[in-house]
Amino acid sequence: MTKKELALVCIQRLKEAYPLAECTLDYEHAWQLLVEVRLAAQCTDARVNVVVQDLFAKYPTVAALAAATPEEIEEIVRPCGLGHSKARDISACMRMLRDKYDCHVPQTFDELLALPGVGRKSANLIMGDVFGKPAIVTDTHCIRLCNRIGLVDNIKEPKKVEMALWKIIPPEEGSDFCHRLVYHGRDVCTARTKPFCDRCCLADVCRYARENGLAPAGAEEAATK
Repeated sequence: MTKKELALVCIQRLKEAYPLAECTLDYEHAWQLLVEVRLAAQCTDARVNVVVQDLFAKYPTVAALAAATPEEIEEIVRPCGLGHSKARDISACMRMLRDKYDCHVPQTFDELLALPGVGRKSANLIMGDVFGKPAIVTDTHCIRLCNRIGLVDNIKEPKKVEMALWKIIPPEEGSDFCHRLVYHGRDVCTARTKPFCDRCCLADVCRYARENGLAPAGAEEAATK
């Protein structure tokens, strides 16, 4: 089975396992997602969703948040960790949105990358979830699962994983596929425990399961056809 064929199998099975593919950050506006994805670095989405309630209540618009000092922002977002650097980036980002884009979020990948605190993962998330464009979000779940399954071969650098996936994932499937990898990575193919291969819908095609004797009988033969 080629990597492209394996990718199509994974896409279909994860669709069946997780029909609803959504970002786990709660937002109403694109600029809010920009703020949240910066806060989510080394922090859970669940905690971010709680913390931003106070942040957005106090600063309900791009202009309002842009007018706040980094220190005022840090006071609220500190529970997300790395409060100083995150507050600095959020402040600079909102000021750029206000001053350069009339308080709107730009719609091209390169413009998003030019915003303070926005990397490829964040830009792809915005492109896919907000603008409905092809996107591949290589977060820690995506990188871990793609290596375990065999979609990539011992590649840990996010950009390199992204580039490898662009070659085998249909563009229109990328964004939702990455969301489903998050769900699967939290529920089944976990990081802090051994993966629960016994209840994994991908066990028969997964390289990790085969190599560790955890795949169903006949999986090795099926995977090589």
